[in-house]
Amino acid sequence: MSLSLPRSNEAGAIAQAIKARRTVRTFKSDPVADELLLELLNVAVWAPNHENRQPWRFLLYKGEGRALLADAMLQSYDAEDRERYGKRKREYFLEVPAHLVVVLREDARQKQWDEDYAAACALIQNFQLAAWEQGLGVVWKTNHYNYDPKFRESIGIGPGEKIVAVLHIGYPSVIPPVQKRKPAEELLTIIDK
Repeated sequence: MSLSLPRSNEAGAIAQAIKARRTVRTFKSDPVADELLLELLNVAVWAPNHENRQPWRFLLYKGEGRALLADAMLQSYDAEDRERYGKRKREYFLEVPAHLVVVLREDARQKQWDEDYAAACALIQNFQLAAWEQGLGVVWKTNHYNYDPKFRESIGIGPGEKIVAVLHIGYPSVIPPVQKRKPAEELLTIIDK
């Protein structure tokens, strides 16, 4: 007896969601319910991950907590940049309804580290797609402060952990236009012998 995967219109819906999703940087002030964010995370954790290690944890900053994240971020700027960009960056952090920090538990073995990092990235894509389906926009940020020891300590990132992303989340006030992608045919090499 052979097994076959079920076929349905869902494959078309998934493909459309992947193509429709946009990186959103401008959000409405509407709050995002904790229950919705938890629902999205519970979808996202189904990302493929080798040996089911589930090497991630999450920090959610919303409401008054956004100021804590913004202040930690500003600590990573030198005095000149803090003077130049600090006020605007802090205001942005306070305007975004929710910030989700995705943290990877780092494995000292390179192969496992690579697998775990890839799994965390797949989790983030799952989260973005599930959020888009619910009318939420997300931007995946990997800024310099993710590597700054003061920032990391301020938000409770310990030794042996990596910040994979700070996701800014909210209902879009502006949806960016489509950006062209190179067709796969231009990037594919087929080896048939």
